[in-house]
Amino acid sequence: MATDCQNCPLRTRPIFEPMTATEVAFMQGFKTGELEVEGGTTLMMEASNSPQLYTALSGMGLRYKTLLSGERQVINFVVPGDFIGLQAGVMQEMQHSVEATTDMKLCVFDRKRLWALFRDHPDRAYDLTWLAAVEEHLLGESLAILGHMSGLERIARAFVRLFDRGAAVGLTRGAEMPLPYRQQDLADALGLSVVHVNKMLKRLRQERAATWQNGRLIVHDRDKLCRIAQLETDRQPMTRPLI
Repeated sequence: MATDCQNCPLRTRPIFEPMTATEVAFMQGFKTGELEVEGGTTLMMEASNSPQLYTALSGMGLRYKTLLSGERQVINFVVPGDFIGLQAGVMQEMQHSVEATTDMKLCVFDRKRLWALFRDHPDRAYDLTWLAAVEEHLLGESLAILGHMSGLERIARAFVRLFDRGAAVGLTRGAEMPLPYRQQDLADALGLSVVHVNKMLKRLRQERAATWQNGRLIVHDRDKLCRIAQLETDRQPMTRPLI
């Protein structure tokens, strides 16, 4: 049975800004259904013109670009609450692909109604613009990380970011969360070789900062991990809209 927007489990999370009754009613009408997919399913293909937009309700995935060599560059990781497909909605086709890493449940929206959102609900349209601006900021930060941080620092920062995102949507259990990706995925995202990633993961384990094994991330010492990642230890996550 499809989840009613009024009872969406993500809406109760403090990370998401509250929605008015009018906004909830609009989103219920904007939503056309739900989709359940198995891990490994391609949700959107680069250069495709998808008629649908999604919000991840549960499960995890990743965004990537395919290079001319056939290799792929991981852009970002998808967690519950992430909006998927805005590029196709605005630019007519996707500039990257999106793949489900685990089984996922997604809220489905009709791309043709995107402009009705801008016309009739400017607050919701602003939320979409905000999400696009944050994505641009994160890509800029990624470039800075690739250019000026060591491999150990890059991995530590990725773990802090992913753990904070997971905690915000209820994926963590104490100091542990699922992180069902491959070392190759992390290497692709951070511009490192798999061999180097493996060595840096061993260092983080030896320093009792974090352990990533068998699809689980354990943060042993968050303050130490933040210091390695050059992040403030008391940083608070920024609230964000939920589409």
